[in-house]
Amino acid sequence: MAAPRRPSPAPDGPGADERVVELARRVGGVLAELGLSEIEVEAAGLRVRVLRTPPAPAPAAAGAASASAELEAVPRPVVSDAATPGLVTMEAPMVGTFYRASAPAAAPYVNEGDVVKEGQILCIIEAMKLMNEIESRVAGRVVKILVENAQPVEYGQPLFLIEPQG
Repeated sequence: MAAPRRPSPAPDGPGADERVVELARRVGGVLAELGLSEIEVEAAGLRVRVLRTPPAPAPAAAGAASASAELEAVPRPVVSDAATPGLVTMEAPMVGTFYRASAPAAAPYVNEGDVVKEGQILCIIEAMKLMNEIESRVAGRVVKILVENAQPVEYGQPLFLIEPQG
């Protein structure tokens, strides 16, 4: 019978720094590929945690060509509570595919004009083959649905505008 395997000691010696850098690069690639904001991996006695921070705004540049490139680098405007007084914006908590119903033939969870309770399911976002129910964080009336069914959504993208009811 084989002896139980012991965990590898912390990386020391020649090549340890290169192993850490290589693992960090590979984990960073997975992070970007899956659209995650944070990932932590332990492999071969190495432990790496990678966090993605939002990109800094592009510096202003002169010329029409650089102005158009700058416009492409600027993220889409996000509907916020301040831009729509009295309305609450429900945003996507993850990257995935937006679905208004639990199945293609099923009725949508909510329609524009529906009154919802806090904690009521508004939609589903499919991410990595997992169906994530997105719940309302306020009670109120659904004023606008901002995403079409079966469309990809990004983290923080506005999904619904809800008029809170007291």
